[in-house]
Amino acid sequence: IYRDIMRVTAAVLLVLCLLAVSHAWDCQKVVNIKNLMQIDAGLGQVVATDTSQVPYYLVGDTWIRLPGSLKHITVGPAGIWGVNKADSIYKYVAGNWVQAAGLLKQLDAGGEQFIVGANMADTPFCLTRSATVGYKGPGSPIPWTGLPGAVKYYSCGPFGCWAVNKNDDIFLMSLNQECQNKGWSHIDGKLFMIEVATDGSVFGVNSAGSVFTRDGITASKPEGTGWSNIPMSMRMSHVTYDLGRLWVVSKSAVTMVCTP
Repeated sequence: IYRDIMRVTAAVLLVLCLLAVSHAWDCQKVVNIKNLMQIDAGLGQVVATDTSQVPYYLVGDTWIRLPGSLKHITVGPAGIWGVNKADSIYKYVAGNWVQAAGLLKQLDAGGEQFIVGANMADTPFCLTRSATVGYKGPGSPIPWTGLPGAVKYYSCGPFGCWAVNKNDDIFLMSLNQECQNKGWSHIDGKLFMIEVATDGSVFGVNSAGSVFTRDGITASKPEGTGWSNIPMSMRMSHVTYDLGRLWVVSKSAVTMVCTP
């Protein structure tokens, strides 16, 4: 009898364990936008670029085309920024893009009003809060600070900055508004891209197209406790999260919005 009880207990624990590592979300296809390549949400706003490098801003259910041509766009406490296919950097100022000195292939506005990004050589950079907020066009100071390590995708939130390198290794860095840091900490797992939300939650996609979220993140434990898979009906390439909505773009350029 004891052995049977133990067997049942083990089975129950296994089920609980499986439930714990799989988060069910209700996903709906976004029908009024097609062929998105990348999407970013933050502070209640959503921006995106499509496979033709057209940038968009979401108003209600309508995707408003923004001027210019961008391969990556980001929105957050630092404003709206983007980079084009030549890696030129732009900030959205009063309805127009103004160019900022430097070259980045990807950047992120999710930090506490500072910008981070990675260049073609996978060198990470940071722009201080004062320079980021005050940038209004050529002539404004833009003192990029080079950071240690090599990353291909870099994203920040209130409890830290997360990044992945060319081998899909995952790293976490504490970074302040003056771009001061204590280096990278290696985090378990493998991800192709990673995004930190305005509330500090972390989501990512691996090279196989599976979506994951980091559990247990708090101000006192910014590294969290482990990864949970979010089941998806197709292979994904990009993910972002803000205010209860998880936006995902599939490898076939289908966009979904999911709620828990």
